[in-house]
Amino acid sequence: MTLSFAILAFNEAANLRRTLESVSWADELILVDSGSTDSTVAIAHEFNAKIFVEPWKGYGPQMNSSIDKCTSEWIFSLDADEVLTPELSDEIQTLLAGSPKFDAYWVPRRNQIFGRWMRHGGQYPDYKLRLFRQGTARLPEDTEPHATPKWAGSKGRLKGDLLHFQYPSVALYVEHMNRYSSASVPLVLRKGRTCRGLFEFVAMTFVNPILTFIKNYIFRGGFLDGREGFLFHLYHSSYTSWKYAKAWETTRSNSKQTLP
Repeated sequence: MTLSFAILAFNEAANLRRTLESVSWADELILVDSGSTDSTVAIAHEFNAKIFVEPWKGYGPQMNSSIDKCTSEWIFSLDADEVLTPELSDEIQTLLAGSPKFDAYWVPRRNQIFGRWMRHGGQYPDYKLRLFRQGTARLPEDTEPHATPKWAGSKGRLKGDLLHFQYPSVALYVEHMNRYSSASVPLVLRKGRTCRGLFEFVAMTFVNPILTFIKNYIFRGGFLDGREGFLFHLYHSSYTSWKYAKAWETTRSNSKQTLP
């Protein structure tokens, strides 16, 4: 059975070569670029990827666009900073050479954050639904950044790891979380989380982040990942606060604009 990799990219020259080398055995590489100004597209050409340049439409629509362009029987949704281990590559090829029992498969992902491979705090195994039969899994159009595709049918699990070279520095993490929290505002508002009431405002911008930190850092063992684990869970809790604070800010701005 044939396999396509669906990849999104924007200024990913630092990561893309490593990613594409790990999947050079694929039948098809689909890369949807949203206007890179570095050598991302040139690197993709080296690996004979099919390249499409499209304006950024949001993570869900953009990933669905790349999925729709795949022509193989099976699809693997891949981020430009992820790498398949040889074990995972062999497992997928063996699976597709036979008769797969399921139409979609969860893949265990290992995340490197601030130079450390995270093993605790819910970071491993960080299962993502990435391998699926053509015409099955898709992403919701209004999903949060870097969500995983959805499929209501039965799903299997693979054993080989997908490596995620996620955030090499604190500065890059903070920059990403600032963008992601802004991108999450429309989804937060559609869920009715306007944070206009004082109780909801305090609960979502203060209490919820604290509980998130306690859950992941203490109860899920994030403290076992050293200083890197502490910083990651601390800043992730801040991201939780930011997206609700920005939702409140947006609602407040809209209210002011409607005043006579």
